Amino acid sequence: MKGLNLSLLTSAPTILRHGLSQLWWKVRLRKLQELKGEMKLSIRHPASSSVSTVAFGPAVLGTAGLLFLFQVFADAQVEVSHGRLPRTNLLVFHNAKGEARPVKSKVDWQKRRAEILRGMQEITGPLPGKEKRCPLEARIEEEVDGGSYVQRFVAYAAEPGGRVPAYLLVPKAALGSKKKFPAVLALHPTDMEYGQRVVVEQLRANYRAYARDLAERGYVVLAPAYPLMANYQPDLKALGYRSGTMKAIWDNMRGLDYLESLPFVRPGKFGTIGHSLGGHNAIYTAVFDERIKVVVSSCGFDSFVDYMDGKIKGWTSERYMPKLLEYQDALGNIPFDFHELIGALAPRPVFINAPLGDTNFKWRSVDEIVGAAAQVYRLYRALENLRAEHPDCGHDFPAAIREEAYRLFEEKLK
Repeated sequence: MKGLNLSLLTSAPTILRHGLSQLWWKVRLRKLQELKGEMKLSIRHPASSSVSTVAFGPAVLGTAGLLFLFQVFADAQVEVSHGRLPRTNLLVFHNAKGEARPVKSKVDWQKRRAEILRGMQEITGPLPGKEKRCPLEARIEEEVDGGSYVQRFVAYAAEPGGRVPAYLLVPKAALGSKKKFPAVLALHPTDMEYGQRVVVEQLRANYRAYARDLAERGYVVLAPAYPLMANYQPDLKALGYRSGTMKAIWDNMRGLDYLESLPFVRPGKFGTIGHSLGGHNAIYTAVFDERIKVVVSSCGFDSFVDYMDGKIKGWTSERYMPKLLEYQDALGNIPFDFHELIGALAPRPVFINAPLGDTNFKWRSVDEIVGAAAQVYRLYRALENLRAEHPDCGHDFPAAIREEAYRLFEEKLK
């Protein structure tokens, strides 16, 4: 690096502490990104590979700061990434040149939305395509009488070499009827013993049988298993997945294909509901599949930067997203967050249950997420479609809140 003029920068003492005055440093610009109005320059020492980060606040980055960055670009071998856009400001996007620009239209927003989906797939691995579509070859393995509905234990092929076990609940009125019935994807919470059974039977104190509730209300309900829980143990690596999260998304999307194959199901207009694990699984699936028109998420998320006060490890097992572990010391750099995912659901109706006493996910963080997503709902003039409730309970989906969620399905799906 030649002739770096530190006098151009108003915060020269800060830079000197990081060793930029020593000409034997080879400056490598690794990240230049805007995070809540702050610019960050990360440099790597060529011998020790240690990294120092210098933060430039908006008061510092005036003409002098820009001239300094220009000189770094001119004098150093530089790698540039466009940087992570702010999670709390969804009304900004990268144009074709990689420049951050304000969202002024729905067309602009779709560019930001596409970037959000790319960011998520950096962590989860790519969404499968036509290569994994195959005949569903659905089979009914067991059927029991549920009173006003029949409960079938079924399996369908999500991909070559991969079959998904699921419960299919069908109102008796739908059997043999020429009428098309609304359908809901019911996604279960974490349960290593019972898996998807917990949403068709009341087996745990705080796990509610919402699949059964909805079948009794006249919905066709599919409750698929989540990968690597209970009776469902797919070999993710052999099937080509980097995360259980993406495998679950694909299984759920194929579950919608299965529902559409049934003669008594209304195609192309589904609801999804889930608690805890099912709460974020519902969001993830709906982001990638717009056949889902209504989303209910109970106790399913807060921001990655807030989760368990920064202890992200709970998200990083094989059945979730192992790549997140690479960000455990830089949570702000995770290339997607729930602010963006909820925004990506706009203008579809989203109902969120975030209890005041939930020790898994912080309700205040949920409110920040909803506030950020509201920017996009306003763009669509659909703010009434985004709703969060805060019952005074723990990690639960209480009856009164479930009734509100069921009422939303009644309004939007029937």
